[in-house]
Amino acid sequence: MNQKFFIALLPPASMQDEVRQIQYDFRDRYSAQVTLNSPPHITLIPPFELSSDRLEPLQIELERFAKTRSPFTINLSGFAAFPPRVIYLNVLSNPILPNLYVDMAATLANNLDIHDPYASRPFVPHMTVAFRDLTPENFEQAWAEFSDRQIKFEFEVINLTLLAHDERRWNVLSNFPLISKRDRD
Repeated sequence: MNQKFFIALLPPASMQDEVRQIQYDFRDRYSAQVTLNSPPHITLIPPFELSSDRLEPLQIELERFAKTRSPFTINLSGFAAFPPRVIYLNVLSNPILPNLYVDMAATLANNLDIHDPYASRPFVPHMTVAFRDLTPENFEQAWAEFSDRQIKFEFEVINLTLLAHDERRWNVLSNFPLISKRDRD
């Protein structure tokens, strides 16, 4: 039986709580609640299906991959959008993120035959606060309010996170710690 998974970068719980409050605001004011089906995150590898017999090899590969990467800082500043339905916290440019994505996608493709279904699109790291169920009309209203709103977050990425879908929501299945270079030596 196949199950859906994705790989993400999750901020610490305190920041997740703050982002969740923004998502609740979108739910209450703009009828946008789909983002509440997963913890606040930055998607690294978007959802893909995998049979249960391939889960353990995936987890082994993610653990191996994570051990080759050091923790790093992510900064978010302000809001941005993919009109007409998505509003997100903007991730500031960081050379580590695109390299992490490319290396992770290549590792999964080459070692496990898992392919990013959206590989033809550019990789745009972001933390979604409203999407699929935000109507175009509500998008316009929300974007008028949030486009200039100032907000800043910073967090240290210390894990790669594998999330699994249970037919209702996304849940953290496993965390794979990043290992600082000095600890690898």
